[in-house]
Amino acid sequence: MLKELKPALLMLALLTVLTGALYPALVTGLAQAVFPHQANGSQIQQDGKVVGSEFIGQPFSDPKFFWGRPSSTGPVPYNAGASSGSNLGPLNPALEEAVKARIDALKASDPANTAPIPVDLVTASGSGLDPHISPAAARWQAPRIARIRSLSEAEVSKLIDAHTEGRQLGLLGEPRVNVLNLNLALDRLGKS
Repeated sequence: MLKELKPALLMLALLTVLTGALYPALVTGLAQAVFPHQANGSQIQQDGKVVGSEFIGQPFSDPKFFWGRPSSTGPVPYNAGASSGSNLGPLNPALEEAVKARIDALKASDPANTAPIPVDLVTASGSGLDPHISPAAARWQAPRIARIRSLSEAEVSKLIDAHTEGRQLGLLGEPRVNVLNLNLALDRLGKS
């Protein structure tokens, strides 16, 4: 039995070193060398300080900022460790109540805005972490932002246009706006 156990333990040790140490070190080293920004979490920095990630949304509720899609991760919003959809179907009363509450909050933040509210401002994405909103959702919020920050709507629209990302490879997905990048640019305008 010792004769069979010795090669098995030797293979276990060899594969542990190979797949548990050498391979991960090689992949991590290549990622750091070739894609350092992505390998480090696609972090967004401002004044040398990390303020977020390009791929994980953040909660904004102050009316002077653009608001993103609601997060369905609970109990903490935009918790990357709990990424998931809400799993609530369109006929579920809990979803209806949540959407109604979001509509009420948006209307309360800008009572003069009577335009239809874009769906991405009241429904969570499949991951619950989406950092993007549609250009229509950003434009819906533009009058509120302009009024609160003493900007013209044209200035805010220009900022939205400058931060609108096109379709990936020109054909995949929809145009979108990263809410954190847009809010950081808004703060750089210097008015609040």
